[in-house]
Amino acid sequence: MMQTATRRGNSRWGWWGLGAVLVLAGMAAAVGAHSKPAAKDPGLRIYFVDVEGGQSTLFVTPEGHSLLIDTGWDDNDGRDAGRIVAAAKDAGIRRLDYVLLTHYHADHAGGFAQIAERMPIGTVIDHGENRETGDSTQQVYEKYLRVVADEKLKRIIAKPGDVLPVPDVHLDVISADGETITNPLPGAGQENPACKESGPYAPIQSENPRSLGTLMTFGKLRILDLGDLTNEKEMLFMCPRNLLGHVDILVVSHHGTYTSSSPALIYGIAPRVAIVDNGAKKGGTPAVWDIISKSPGLEGLWQLHFAEAGGAEHNSAEKFLANLTGPDAGNYLKLTAWADGHFELFNSRTRATTKYPAHK
Repeated sequence: MMQTATRRGNSRWGWWGLGAVLVLAGMAAAVGAHSKPAAKDPGLRIYFVDVEGGQSTLFVTPEGHSLLIDTGWDDNDGRDAGRIVAAAKDAGIRRLDYVLLTHYHADHAGGFAQIAERMPIGTVIDHGENRETGDSTQQVYEKYLRVVADEKLKRIIAKPGDVLPVPDVHLDVISADGETITNPLPGAGQENPACKESGPYAPIQSENPRSLGTLMTFGKLRILDLGDLTNEKEMLFMCPRNLLGHVDILVVSHHGTYTSSSPALIYGIAPRVAIVDNGAKKGGTPAVWDIISKSPGLEGLWQLHFAEAGGAEHNSAEKFLANLTGPDAGNYLKLTAWADGHFELFNSRTRATTKYPAHK
């Protein structure tokens, strides 16, 4: 049809008229393109949900893909599931593309069934079989498997060295089912002087040392979450060589209790910001708080709760606390990061935002 129309306009003035129309249309399109405001980059959004001493962290990429690491507790009238759903709503998502369980303790995996009732889930990721014989942990594991089977969810059993298929980020598996990576990540592998200050540590027989730990890379930003991985497992990839390198954001292991967060790990990775998923009466051990607070290059130590065991000497300043002492308020922390390495932290209690510029 274009050829027929062109032939019919085969005169000097016909060609000129057609050309003028095309030029004007192109100008209009160009003006429209320039006058339309550019879409704002929402950044990588990370919600540290208050699940009262458990863990649940929601990641939403700029393109809207989602990853939930751990699901908090069961029961409590659906408290934790409700808070996770509220975070998802704030991020503008209606489904969870991936749910990763670091291990099967009730404070990390107990809320899975309640989440599955409230939001569609695409794929689950875990470390494989439960290795802890305690009744409560086994019950959490069996309930998890029933939901996975009933909902016909895709399941990935992760191994150290795997790269998980979460879009828009690079997600390395550091530890899983008691094993850890043995080769350095790109740019890492240097001797770790902090090994002299660490260990030896006795093995712990529970699900904690089997935690599925990950290192997320988003542009220039690196975020480490090792679940409840224990000190003796940290030593495997931190000593004598640091196989991870430095990170920007650390989700402090095991809510800040003494069985995790060795000097070899904390001083070796040298986080810019550390975030503790503690409760008022759980986690936030003074000895761990001291190690983290002395970490070289630390710019912020954030806590979901004021830790009663720490007192004023072993808690961060109020601006870094999502929840103070008193009735359960459920305040959360929200970190927004951009690929160039700058990020900011929003405290829902104070409604204030702290900005961290990109390192040059």
